[in-house]
Amino acid sequence: MFILFKIFHDIAFFSWDLGLTFVNLVLPNRPVGKVTPEGHPGYGGKWPEYIPPQEGDSRCSCPALNAMANHGILPRDGKNIQFKEMGRLIRTTYNFSSSFCYFVPHYAAEKVVKKDYNKDTFNLDELDRHNGIEHDASLCREDSALCPDQSKPHVEYITQLLAHATGKDKDGNPLLTMKDLSKYSSKRRADARIYNKENFTLSFIHRMFGSSNSSTMLTIFGGRVKDLETFLLEERLPENWESRVRGKMGLTFAAFNLTVTPVELMISEKKYLKEKAAKEANKDD
Repeated sequence: MFILFKIFHDIAFFSWDLGLTFVNLVLPNRPVGKVTPEGHPGYGGKWPEYIPPQEGDSRCSCPALNAMANHGILPRDGKNIQFKEMGRLIRTTYNFSSSFCYFVPHYAAEKVVKKDYNKDTFNLDELDRHNGIEHDASLCREDSALCPDQSKPHVEYITQLLAHATGKDKDGNPLLTMKDLSKYSSKRRADARIYNKENFTLSFIHRMFGSSNSSTMLTIFGGRVKDLETFLLEERLPENWESRVRGKMGLTFAAFNLTVTPVELMISEKKYLKEKAAKEANKDD
């Protein structure tokens, strides 16, 4: 009976998501400057005061959730958060679709922290159960075996990531591209296998999680290096910033996967290692 329910549930969910994707195709986009709904934090690019985490506050490996807590959109201490409320606030802050914001908190509740979605609350650091949502070879965190506190950004990795940007916007400002993300992900995965040799794991699902996390930099942030520098290093939303996703219904899974899938498919640890060996050989010559 449970299997039958799960099948019908999944069919209903993906039908819902595809329906929202279609609506985005036919309805006009949200106007620039009004992506965040009126009456919600961030409307018109005016975000609540940024306060870095204080001693005793709870934070996790997700910069997007940490930034929301740092601005007081989620509780500033990062504690006693309702799953449903988290989904609602992610939607209005980053313009993800209602289907996306239904799935993610349910997955976090049921698969990661093992709590009741409707009744329980959670602290942000509870999301960092290894190989739940948190995973090895992150683009902005050291592996948990090397750095158990996953709440802190790893400055070296973020600096390297942003230095990989090869794109330019119409004003000549640097942009990260799909190829840039895939190239740096290749490096991180290959390097992590070496530096975290005894503990490294990266299943298919966590490879996809990794590419999904990195793809938000292209979708929600439009690849803009200046905004990403503030977001990733300080876990702060820049003044006057709004999501680059302007679809009326927000970013759906179907639309998101048009970025996630190519990013993942272009990742090649072998290619990275081959190019690295060639560079080292040229130095020796």
